[in-house]
Amino acid sequence: MAADIISVENLSVRFRMPEQKVDNFKEYLIRILKRKLKYKEFNAINNISFSIKKGDRLGVVGANGAGKSTLLKVIAGVLKASEGTVKRNGKVVPLLELGAGFEMQYTGAENIYLYGAMLGYSKAFIDEKYKEIVDFADLGDFINVPVKNYSSGMRTRLGFAIVTVVEPDILILDEVFAVGDAKFREKSEKKIRDMFEKGATVIFVSHNEDQVKRLCNRGILLDHGKLIADGDLDEVYGKYHEITNKIK
Repeated sequence: MAADIISVENLSVRFRMPEQKVDNFKEYLIRILKRKLKYKEFNAINNISFSIKKGDRLGVVGANGAGKSTLLKVIAGVLKASEGTVKRNGKVVPLLELGAGFEMQYTGAENIYLYGAMLGYSKAFIDEKYKEIVDFADLGDFINVPVKNYSSGMRTRLGFAIVTVVEPDILILDEVFAVGDAKFREKSEKKIRDMFEKGATVIFVSHNEDQVKRLCNRGILLDHGKLIADGDLDEVYGKYHEITNKIK
């Protein structure tokens, strides 16, 4: 039986939010000094537990605000849990906000090295993989243009090419196919499938049900931070449609 590569136990994530709207920074400071700024707690993730086996392809399903992106950020180590634990047994590569770490005034070529360094790649490794990254991103002469002049799709292609040049144990994907043309989506899906064949474990968020069912072998359903269902994707989506139809 395959071992757990990720274990999530009694996980909760809470955020503090001001009870009243504060219009500007001056008013915010005044309220803090007068101790009149009151907060309420918002449970983005509410005491959930599940595990993922090596080689699983888990689709995380739920409406906007259900807690999907928060969960992925905690698993990736970007956010800290308020309570509970997340155990990871392998190298994690998160594709959460592709290109969020780019320096906009620098060229695509320069950002390959900068972004790669942020992800822990050595210069020698990037030198070796540079052509592969450039070819996959398919930016042509734009690779030598400042990233501030890129469209969101171009930044996504470059970010995806940099992040997926490694072979991770655990790959975390958050709406990475939502931006970009059909050619990019087809090419990036193929890259992800190649990673499946090499044994990568994948956690995937997408609003595209057909895509989740194509790429994943199991799903979990989140609703207002709670784990509602875990298992077969048809059953998970059946429950999801029940919830969304009630809202309508």
